Amino acid sequence: MTTRATELLRVVHARPGVTRADAARLIGVGTGATTELVGRLGQAELLAEGPTAPSGARGRPTTALIPHPRGPLIAAASITHEAWRVDVVELGGSILATAGEELAGRSGDEVVAALGAAVHRLRIEYRDRIRGIGISVPGTVSRDLMLDASQLGWQDVDLAVAWPRAEIFVAGNDATLAASAESRRGIAVGAAVALHLRIEAGLGGAVVDGGRVLIGALGASGEFGHMPFGDPAVRCPCGAFGCWGTAVDGSALARLLGHETPPDPVTYARRIITDPNPEPAAAAATVATALGRGIAGLVNGLDADLVTLGGLGVDLLAAAPAQLLAAYEAGLMSFRRATPPPVLPALLGDNGPIVGAAEEAWTALLARLT
Repeated sequence: MTTRATELLRVVHARPGVTRADAARLIGVGTGATTELVGRLGQAELLAEGPTAPSGARGRPTTALIPHPRGPLIAAASITHEAWRVDVVELGGSILATAGEELAGRSGDEVVAALGAAVHRLRIEYRDRIRGIGISVPGTVSRDLMLDASQLGWQDVDLAVAWPRAEIFVAGNDATLAASAESRRGIAVGAAVALHLRIEAGLGGAVVDGGRVLIGALGASGEFGHMPFGDPAVRCPCGAFGCWGTAVDGSALARLLGHETPPDPVTYARRIITDPNPEPAAAAATVATALGRGIAGLVNGLDADLVTLGGLGVDLLAAAPAQLLAAYEAGLMSFRRATPPPVLPALLGDNGPIVGAAEEAWTALLARLT
C-alpha cells in the first residue's frame, strides 16, 4: 500500500458516501489511479463500493466508497459522571453496536473493569475486527493512562485495564475530545481558533488551532474550570479556591438555592435550569452570567474566532441567552464587540466526547492500515 491509499481512506472516513470521482479530486490523482487504489483496498478488505442516493439526474448511476463489510472497527468508550458506554464504530463514523450502564456508585476501577468486559464481548461478537479503543473520561489522563477524576473522587484509575495490550489505545479528557470532534465533524469545522467549553460536574474545554487540539506539555491543558474566575470563598474538589467550574455547574445552582450538594449534579442542574419558577430561573441566570463573563476572558486571551458549548453550557445558553451573551459582550475588549466571536451550542451535543474518542482511535489506526 501507499501514502495515497492512506489519504483515500482518510477521505472516506471524513466524508462518508464520497464518490470515487470526488475522492480522486480530493487526493489529487486521476480516476484511473483511484480505481486501482480502490481495487487494492478492496482486496485488503478495507474499502467497498455501494450505491449512492438517487439524484434524479440522467446517465449512469455513480457509486459511493464505503467501509468493507469485513473491514476493521474501533471501540469508542465514554465514561461520564452518570454512566459508561461503548460503541463499535466503522470507517466513516457509523455505529454498529453499543453497550453501557449507569455507574451506580461503583469505584473507578470497577467501572473500567465493567467497560472492559463489554469490550471483550464485542470483540468476540465481531471476530476480532475491532482493532483498538478510544476512551473519553471526565478527568485528567496521564501519559501512562492513569485517570484522576476529582469530581468523582477517583485517583490513579488504570484505564489500560479496559483492554490490556490493545493494538490501538488512546484516552483523553471528555471536553478535549468533544472539542476535537466539533472541529472534525461538528460546527467548528473550518474555524481558525475554536474554543470549546463543556460543563458537566465542573467545567473543562480545549483550544483547537487550525484543526489541531492544543494538549499542553503534560497533556492536561484545557482545565479552564480551575481558573480563578469563581468565588474565592468556595473550595473546589481539586483543592483550590475560587475555581470557575464551581460557579457554573450544578453545585453552584445548589448553593444559590440553598440546597444540599446533589449526588447527581448534571441531572439536578438540568432540572433547575428548565424550571420556569422565579427562584430557579434567577439562579440559572446568575450562573449563565458567570459563564458569559469567563468566556469573554478566554476569548480576549486566546483570540478565538468561535466558541462552542457542550453539556450544561447548551442548557444555560438556551435558558438564559440574554444574560449569558450580555455578560460575554460586556467582558470583551472594545475592538471585539462590533463582531464578537459567536457562542454556539455544539452540534454533536452529548455525543461529542465519544465521537472524539472514536476519531482519535481511527486516526491512530489509519496510519497503520496501509
